[in-house]
Amino acid sequence: MSAPGSATSHLMPTYRPAPVRFVSGRGCRLRDDSGREYLDFLSGIAVTSLGHAHPAVAEAIAAQAHELLHVSNLFENALAEEVAARIDRLVGDGTPMDGKVFFANSGAEANAAAIKLARRVGGRGRHEVVSALGSFHGRTLATLHATGQPSKHEGFAPMPEGFRHVAYGDVAALASAADPTRVAAVLLEPIEGEAGVVVPPRGYLAAVRALCDERGILLVLDEIQTGLGRTGRWFAFQDEGVAPDVVTLAKALGNGVPIGACWARAEVADCFTPGDHGSTFGGQPLALSAARATLDTMVALDVPARARARGAQLVASLRSVPGVRTVRGRGLLIGVVLDDGYDAPAVARRALDAGLVVNAPTPDVIRLAPPLVVSEAECDEAVAILRSALAPTAGADESAAPDGPAVQRAGADSERSSR
Repeated sequence: MSAPGSATSHLMPTYRPAPVRFVSGRGCRLRDDSGREYLDFLSGIAVTSLGHAHPAVAEAIAAQAHELLHVSNLFENALAEEVAARIDRLVGDGTPMDGKVFFANSGAEANAAAIKLARRVGGRGRHEVVSALGSFHGRTLATLHATGQPSKHEGFAPMPEGFRHVAYGDVAALASAADPTRVAAVLLEPIEGEAGVVVPPRGYLAAVRALCDERGILLVLDEIQTGLGRTGRWFAFQDEGVAPDVVTLAKALGNGVPIGACWARAEVADCFTPGDHGSTFGGQPLALSAARATLDTMVALDVPARARARGAQLVASLRSVPGVRTVRGRGLLIGVVLDDGYDAPAVARRALDAGLVVNAPTPDVIRLAPPLVVSEAECDEAVAILRSALAPTAGADESAAPDGPAVQRAGADSERSSR
């Protein structure tokens, strides 16, 4: 296999050499090119929430491919209206919100649309966006600067102006930074995935909502990783009962087919006029057919309830595993925080060797984001493999574990290299 960055590869070296080449999958299982099977507890990083090769999605894509792939957004698209209405209803937890949707091809593009919309609403001079340290919002220049990880900015300066960062979960810090004469929007993840599945204090989002209301600032919530049932609600913000002005989503929306979306309240969305924003491929029929089938199946299966049940099982089991300091997250977005002396990338690599796909977003955290259709038995199997990967005999000197290709070091294995 020719790895990216090798002398024989024609791919740019933006990823480390891959340890495995997957060629097929079904449900929660993947198979590599040697025929070996793996239990997938990463889901392409919260993407294949219905599992691999789900029949409803596969059939929808195949049927649409025989009908119509692309005509451009200069013409009406019935699928776009249909899927947008479904998203609007889910944002309202089953109640239509009368919001409007812009379709893109990725999470980064959805966030870029949200940033442009915020600037349009704020007007000239009131264009700043406040986001949180530890956040991840994408890899385009604007979404990269919105990302609260200065190490990722290095090498790409100068960054676009108009972004500032405050401590996550700190309402006082946000209040200090949110000058209503300059700030158009606050952009937050309800749970920070790339920081190691960090859950803010209870009441944080509600306090931010109140602050934004008081100062006339938009509240934009990035639900790209947390949305569509992953945390046990359709959207993570629903756990606190807040009503955002803008919501961005992608990842699970197409169950693997690239599609993103930016939802906004109607009065906010209507600040865009024809020509303000667009996307050649955004909302094309193939991606929308996958999204429609994905959302219909998610509703029929009640995936938030499944995420709550299996998430509770995993958390209870993982807390008894030696080497686990704590477990955090909601639903089936789980961060396993390891005891001192363990190296999370090395543990994830050993888990992969044993047939379990996970990753390490930080040096001390293993992230679990299995398909929302995962079974009780598959959860037990995953915990057993992790227990083995954390056993002292699995690697006595964790700090000396080589930085092998299976899992990258802290910050380098972010899924949103492709956002």
